[in-house]
This record gives sequence, structure tokens and C-alpha cells, in this order.
Amino acid sequence: MDKALYIAMTSAKNNMLGQAIRSNNLANANTTGFRSDFEQARSMGVYYGEGLPTRAFALTETPQTNFAEGALIQTGRDLDVAVKGRGFIAVQAADGREAYTRAGSLYVDSAGVLRTGNNLPVMGNAGPMAIPEFQKLEIGLDGIVSIVGKGEAPDALAQVDQIKLVNPDEALLKKGADGLLYAEEDVGIDVDVSLVSGFLEGSNVNPVNELTHILTLARQYEMSIKLMKTTEENSQASARLLQTNG
Repeated sequence: MDKALYIAMTSAKNNMLGQAIRSNNLANANTTGFRSDFEQARSMGVYYGEGLPTRAFALTETPQTNFAEGALIQTGRDLDVAVKGRGFIAVQAADGREAYTRAGSLYVDSAGVLRTGNNLPVMGNAGPMAIPEFQKLEIGLDGIVSIVGKGEAPDALAQVDQIKLVNPDEALLKKGADGLLYAEEDVGIDVDVSLVSGFLEGSNVNPVNELTHILTLARQYEMSIKLMKTTEENSQASARLLQTNG
């Protein structure tokens, strides 16, 4: 009885965690550059010291992020960029670490710092990129940022810096709670990564697929609760039988 109850309890708990993962994916179906997370369940043995496991329990985990590319959305805005093919834009996370994103909705703040739509500084060749006052700004395919300064002739383009574009091994990337990707080691610039100006990359979430998984997990949760109830009823029946025999 105890083993059946333990398995059902851990199954119900981890089905809820699985629903949280899938619900987060679904909630970000329209988030620029979002990468969905996979979710999987498996059984794990419980060991006490040496020997065979005494029981098993269910486990839900996020084994990896889905790095499939999202659809490109044309905006026509000069500061909107999308990574063409594989690769990422390097940004500075809130804790100061270097992180990576595919969200290319950029703007220049009042201090002249180039930032992403969620206010993260974009990394250049020597740290966060600062842009002098300008009347026109262009971002090239290779990430080079050029401007026409205040009062300059329209054709007087001057190179300011270059957006740090990287293409690390995706197996070494881990998604943080902030939705950014972090590498286990330093990542250098990859000259083969290029940008498309005037476009944004949409989320790679498949809403129908995510909703189907959520409904499946909900049914599994219901089955686990029913198993817990059945285990309780069997335990009560066993107790009554022992009282009768006593």
C-alpha cells in the first residue's frame, strides 16, 4: 500500500511540474525569439544504502531546450534584427554575466546604450555597446553598427562597433529563470553568424502541440489522484479485515 501511494503521490506532483513547463511554453507563444523547453517523465529507484531499490518514484525534468528556429516576422524597423540560421546575440544579463538571446528588438536608451526590448545591454567588441548621438543608424549583416552623426551629411556613415554574434555548442547552453541562455565556458565571436535587418524572429512554440501535452498531463494527474484514493480505500479495507480477525 505504502509503495503504491508513494508512486501515485510523486506522479501527481511531477505531472503538475510538467504542466508548469508546458504552460510556460504556451504563454510565450508570441514572445520574440523564445525557445521552448522539452519536458519528460521517468521512474527513479529509491535507494537506502547498498542493495536494490526499495521503491520507485516518478520524476519530471527539463532535459533540453528546443533550439529549432522560429518564423521571421517583417517589421521594417531599422533596429529590429533577426539571427539568420544558427547563432545568438550576446547581451549582459542583470547579474553582469554574458548571456545569449535571439530576441533582436533593439533600441538606444537616453545614455546611448544599445539595449534589447527587455532592457539588457547588447555586447560589442569590448563590452556593452555605447552609441554616440546620431540621426541615422544601420545594422549590417555582420552585426556592424554604423551611424550618421548629428549634423553630418546623410552619406557620412561611420562604424561605431559590432554586435557580438556567437554560435556556441547548444549542448553546453543552459536556460536561466530569466529566459536567457548561458554557456558553461567563454564563447568567442563567430564570423559566420549573420543578421537580417528589419525582421524579428518569432517564438518556436507550437501552441497546438503544447496544449495537447497539457491536456495529456492533466489526465495523468487525474489518474494519479484516483490511484491515491484507491490505495486509501484498500488500506481502510485491510484495517477493517484485521479488526474483524482480531
